[in-house]
Amino acid sequence: MISESIKKYLSPRVYPLLVLGIASGLPLALTGGTFQAWATVAGVSLKQIGFLTLVGTAYTFKFLWAPLIDRYAPPFLGRRRSWMVVSQVALGTVMLLMGLLNPAQDLIWLALLATTLAFLSATQDIAFDAYSTEVLDKDERAHGVAVRTLGYRIGMIISGGLGIVLAERWLGWGGMYMAMGCLMFVFAICSAIAPETREVQAPRTLQEAFIVPFKEFFSRPEALAILMLIVLYKLGDAFAGALSTTFLIRGAGFAAETVGWVNKILAVIATIIGALVGGALMNKLGLYRSLMLFGVLQAVSNLAYWLVAITPHNLPIMALAVGLENISGGMGTTAFVALVMGLCNSKYTATQFALLTALSSVGRVFLAGPLTPPLVESLGWPAFFLCTVLIALPGLFLLRWHKARIMAIE
Repeated sequence: MISESIKKYLSPRVYPLLVLGIASGLPLALTGGTFQAWATVAGVSLKQIGFLTLVGTAYTFKFLWAPLIDRYAPPFLGRRRSWMVVSQVALGTVMLLMGLLNPAQDLIWLALLATTLAFLSATQDIAFDAYSTEVLDKDERAHGVAVRTLGYRIGMIISGGLGIVLAERWLGWGGMYMAMGCLMFVFAICSAIAPETREVQAPRTLQEAFIVPFKEFFSRPEALAILMLIVLYKLGDAFAGALSTTFLIRGAGFAAETVGWVNKILAVIATIIGALVGGALMNKLGLYRSLMLFGVLQAVSNLAYWLVAITPHNLPIMALAVGLENISGGMGTTAFVALVMGLCNSKYTATQFALLTALSSVGRVFLAGPLTPPLVESLGWPAFFLCTVLIALPGLFLLRWHKARIMAIE
């Protein structure tokens, strides 16, 4: 059993997803947590930082241009890899430009560039999600999802924890953004040499690309229930993480560099454990039971941040909170992505995957980002983190309510 699992992880269709997943996850923190830390250190107000979370709106609306990714492709490297390479080169360029500015003097320009970065990152995600769905055999899906989840979270840690350390200790914030931009150019080369997906007939017209994927999905009897589940499943996790970097620096009193080091070391280890264990358990438990177990763990892990809030400046407890969040988050994301893959029609992978993952970001972008600052100001950090556990419950109840429908997808 173990040797068979290792063999699947070493499949030429599976292991490249690690590097490509890192490329996909890298830009997110640069418009989220790391951007928050930069703004926090530069003295930007909490209210302004809360509104900066809206730069990630592109992740929510990426399904609007995903049909173009399904219908058209640059004339090199195939349907999926070509878009990955183009978006990665553009991402690197925008990161270099952001490195020339400072939040204290250029907040509006930085916000505009960050919004552009989120748009390009969402475009990369559209292509990568379609690529990883199409390149894997069905019996490789659990392992492939685990590997890409691992890569994605490592990418977030590189631009999150490691990025903060680099900014505070060696490169400065602008220099760190430029370094991340150069790294994106390296990932573009990796995408160019990755294996191509199996040949799938592209939509023949724009009408087919824009209308048929949605019509096909919404004609399914479980469509609305699945959409609600996707919005609610990680909502508690989204609220807990919306201002987590600001909380650890400003609320719990840790230095930005300390937060970066903990994220760099512990989060990497926890992410590896979460993704690989999540993939192995999902292969054994099946999709529904994995979603339920990992969803419960995501909710419970928020209590660790509550513990940090009531015991300020306790490094071991802070490290425990970061570790638990990355383990449970990696496991939950593994099951969630497997669910989305199973829902996609192979002819319209980019559009349907983008629709479903965009809906999953509704809570993070439109609810967690804007609502977290007033909730924190009215409740305080400890009560806020207790509240995030309650916010996670509706998604779990909905998952249980639609157990039969989820199991039919497995």
